[in-house]
Amino acid sequence: MSTFTSHLTSTITPDHITNPHSIPNPVDLSAAFRLVQDQFLTLASSAPSQENQSFLLSLAQSLEEDTLHPPTSLEGTSQEFVDSLDRVPRKSLSPDDKCPICMENFLDDPYCLVAELPCGGRHRLDLECVSPWLRTKGTCPCCRADLGERKKRKEAEEREKEKGKKQEVEEEEEEDDMDGLYA
Repeated sequence: MSTFTSHLTSTITPDHITNPHSIPNPVDLSAAFRLVQDQFLTLASSAPSQENQSFLLSLAQSLEEDTLHPPTSLEGTSQEFVDSLDRVPRKSLSPDDKCPICMENFLDDPYCLVAELPCGGRHRLDLECVSPWLRTKGTCPCCRADLGERKKRKEAEEREKEKGKKQEVEEEEEEDDMDGLYA
């Protein structure tokens, strides 16, 4: 997953955040989606159960449209959002608890890092497994609930557009007033 993270970091530069007209290259976005999709397909090829394989294939299929027709911006969450997810204390995990993506028992890893998503199901996943999905899709991979980041971002973009429109109107009014002074 480090390949995905480094690719995404190079694709989404600070300029994309500060300049609304600067958009990530569609080829780069497609490659980011493909990296995540390939990881899920690799896991599906050795899935321990039919249910897990079906789940992984559905995640990969969900990424297919974005791979073929990349959006102009990532709908996923920010790294800050991923970093702020609630961590599940090791003491509260049972020996049978598994990550729905990799199907590894959480407690098999002596340094497990399990995140609980703020969706209705409060799904628990390995942070390393769920991070690429969250960064690209912004939904819970289990129940597909929107985790709010996309909605907040769209609202902020709308506010910025509205602010820009008001500024344009004010500039036009100033120009009209200036014309009157010199008439």
